[in-house]
Amino acid sequence: MPIVHITRRERFSAAHKLSRPEWSLEKNYATFGKCSNPNWHGHNYVLWVTVAGAPDPETSFVTDLSELSRLIKVHVIDHLDHKNLDLDVPFMKGRYSSTENLAVAIWEQLEAPVKGLGVVLKTVKVEETENNYVEYHGE
Repeated sequence: MPIVHITRRERFSAAHKLSRPEWSLEKNYATFGKCSNPNWHGHNYVLWVTVAGAPDPETSFVTDLSELSRLIKVHVIDHLDHKNLDLDVPFMKGRYSSTENLAVAIWEQLEAPVKGLGVVLKTVKVEETENNYVEYHGE
C-alpha cells in the first residue's frame, strides 16, 4: 500500500517580542531588529500540518481532514490565536518566541493526538511573513 502525505492549512494571529532581558535595548535592536520592540508586535501566521499514511481502501482518504483540523484547532490554534506568545501560551513558557521554537512547540502539541488518527505527523510549517517560514520534521 502506498504512503501518501496530506497537508491541512490553518491560520492564527499572535503577538510576540524577540529580546533577551539581560541585554540593552540597543543590543536587542541590533540583533533582533524591529522584532525587539518593547511594546511587542504581531503576525498573521499560516500553519501547515502534514501527515502521512496509507489511503483507506474504501474511501481512499489518508485521514479525515475535518478531524485533523479539529485537533489542530483544539491543541494549537485555540491556544495561539489572538494571544501573546510570550505571556499567554502555556506551551511557549520558557522559550523564546522565534518561529523556529514555535514550530517545535506546535509539533509537541500535535504528535500524540495525530497518532490517534492512525497517521504519522511529518511536517509542521509555520509562515511568519510571506517571505519567512520554518519547517520542522520532528528531528
